[in-house]
Amino acid sequence: MYTIVDIETTGNGYTGMKITEISIFKHNGEKVVDEYTTLVNPEANIPPFITNLTGITNAMVRDAPKFYEIAKKVEKMTQDTIFVAHSVNFDYNIIQNEFKELGFDFRRKKLCTVRLSRKLIPGLKSYSLGVLCESRGIEIVGRHRAKGDAEATTILFEQLLELDDDEKVFQSFLNPRSRQATLPPLLPKDVFDKLPETEGVYYFKNLEKNIIYVGKAINIKKRVLSHFYDKAKKEITMCMETADITYTETGNELLALLLESAEIKNLFPKYNRAQRRARESLAIFTYEDSSGIMHIGYNTIKMVANPIMKFYNVTECRVFLEKLCKEFELCPKYCHLQGNVSGSCFHYQIKECKGVCSGKEDVVLYNKRVRQAIESLEYETDNFIIKEKGRTKKEVAFVLIENGIYKGFGYSTVHKIEHSPKQYLTALQGQKDNRDVRRILNWYLKNNEHSVTPIKKYGEDIYDGHPNSLSGQLQLF
Repeated sequence: MYTIVDIETTGNGYTGMKITEISIFKHNGEKVVDEYTTLVNPEANIPPFITNLTGITNAMVRDAPKFYEIAKKVEKMTQDTIFVAHSVNFDYNIIQNEFKELGFDFRRKKLCTVRLSRKLIPGLKSYSLGVLCESRGIEIVGRHRAKGDAEATTILFEQLLELDDDEKVFQSFLNPRSRQATLPPLLPKDVFDKLPETEGVYYFKNLEKNIIYVGKAINIKKRVLSHFYDKAKKEITMCMETADITYTETGNELLALLLESAEIKNLFPKYNRAQRRARESLAIFTYEDSSGIMHIGYNTIKMVANPIMKFYNVTECRVFLEKLCKEFELCPKYCHLQGNVSGSCFHYQIKECKGVCSGKEDVVLYNKRVRQAIESLEYETDNFIIKEKGRTKKEVAFVLIENGIYKGFGYSTVHKIEHSPKQYLTALQGQKDNRDVRRILNWYLKNNEHSVTPIKKYGEDIYDGHPNSLSGQLQLF
């Protein structure tokens, strides 16, 4: 038994989206056996652009039943049926959220007519309901209204049943191990199946092959799948646009982080930019107060004259400062972790602060540790190579730092690192140095000192005339 469903909504983003109309056609695999359609009072404003699209106004839904008044009907009608919709995850997630607000866990098996159509009617440029219905000779009476779209989807569904005469496609999509209902409607299953379970960077692309998101992963396949399960507004919107996924294997997490950072800055993907805009970047800085005590503070990056390190949210910044504070026995009060407390900090009371906040520690000694903490954020040597595992057993991955500046990374079959980086130059993929890179490398170096090999300082003659010469091209900014 199937229920073919379509809804209209207020369109105010997934977290605030409310149903304004719902239509359900109950189908036994041969014909429609029941139907239910109603307007729904969303208890929220319907924006003008939604009214222009659907024709549903605030006045039309004012006296309509609220969702809790029809919830029992919807639950009973869909009980023990397979939930079918065009781009099923959209309708299913909205209805599931409505039930969740009522304290009810709504779960049904799902089928997506977009994904079924891609399999059974291959070769179309678009699988929107309008294009599909036009190609199949299906008339939509009442486009962008729940009943009109649900009725057209029902006819399309019946045609798909006929095309799948042995029901192998339907059964494969209903197999809980197939992930067909989980994948975005535009994404072919074989694309997902070919993703590796290794470290690397992955790229979400839309129908126009434009990269809309770049991410890094220790396990690419597992991380990509987590996007499809995520119910956040950005994730759902992004996945609905995703029609292809490509990837670059890196062999290790460090190079995945470095490549992801570089790709985001080079490609400006749509959904990475949205993520960055959500929270203004922060930076830590130092200053000396009237008592001569050095503070380590943080503020929005545009308010900091000489930023030391950059962060994308307050939690990330505070966690970093807490670790720095603990490692160098600094006072949380003067690291701006305890607000405007007067007198000694809480950590002094539990004997985790030496007492500069209460005059028990010499300011000169305290400031010395603050400087040591700041110096620890810089590389210990100006010239070194970080050696990591490569993409294969015969390969080694490396990161090159020259004169304190990140030059890039690469792969080599030479496992023995010499004191000169010349042997790695031909394999080096040049990259730009920036504060994000330094944050990544400092995080890595604090936990992986064994992977670092210092190299001798070398002159311009190593690079002069070399086809891959980087000297003077890559500057810190």
